[in-house]
Amino acid sequence: MNNLLGIGELERREIEELLALAESFEGIDLREVKKVPALRGRTVLNLFMEPSTRTRSSFELAAKRLSADVLNFSAAGSSVEKGESFKDTVLTLSAQGPDLIVVRAPWAGAAELVARWSGAKVVNAGDGGHEHPTQALVDLYALKRRMGRLEGLSVWVVGDIAHSRVARSLLIALQKVGARATVCGPPTLIPPAVEALGADVSYTLAGLQEADVVYALRLQRERMAELPLPSLREYAACYQIDGGRLAPGQLLCHAGPVNRGVEVDGRVVDLPQSAVLDQVRAGLAVRMAVIYALLAGGRERAAVQAVGGVA
Repeated sequence: MNNLLGIGELERREIEELLALAESFEGIDLREVKKVPALRGRTVLNLFMEPSTRTRSSFELAAKRLSADVLNFSAAGSSVEKGESFKDTVLTLSAQGPDLIVVRAPWAGAAELVARWSGAKVVNAGDGGHEHPTQALVDLYALKRRMGRLEGLSVWVVGDIAHSRVARSLLIALQKVGARATVCGPPTLIPPAVEALGADVSYTLAGLQEADVVYALRLQRERMAELPLPSLREYAACYQIDGGRLAPGQLLCHAGPVNRGVEVDGRVVDLPQSAVLDQVRAGLAVRMAVIYALLAGGRERAAVQAVGGVA
């Protein structure tokens, strides 16, 4: 694996290996010294052209847990505000010699461009409405931990499918691991080609009780010229996941940020059957696994094994 630009690049075997590697990193957070020397002397650049809480913080912590040096870049307060182009920003930062660049940008294809312009390895942390491959891995990891399996799971993805990079990567990933996906939402928020990603389509929640997992998506207002709905109130009335629609045995997922009272009733987010915080916790181990898989050679693997960080 040279880069991770899209979840479709990974075979099922590679996905399963990354999930197993993530599991081997779980115990590090329980130690007094929460680090392994695997990537000492390596540099990870977090290049974030969009706001982020969960993804950015977990990538930063993941690199530090592996003993890498971390350089964080945000568009705000940088020369981007003076008119510097994205390409010149990438070239400038690449000249400082990072080994891996984690890139989030509002433009589809941005991560692929960074891979062309830089000699560093690249991880796509979200490019416009295109893909978010590490979030899909995080979701698979959290689902497997809570449900005990991925094969044969029925997952309903409810909400703004059309503008969601999370949905696109998740649907591809679910198909690869043998789970069954159904997307649900108003017709204006479901793209016509979604069935090509292996998903069934429903425009109502009538069959929701058949799902093992309900994955709610927020409305991606930042990618909409105007709201393609009569009102948020009507959307919530038809598609909000609340206590009456979520069955006792179903697992609730949401990649965040959660808009309580819109796509989900705030009370169900706090129920024991909610995996929202499990997804957040999974982000650290999974992103450690991705960084490690991209950067670690034989020397680093031996170092980690010596302290019990990787089986």
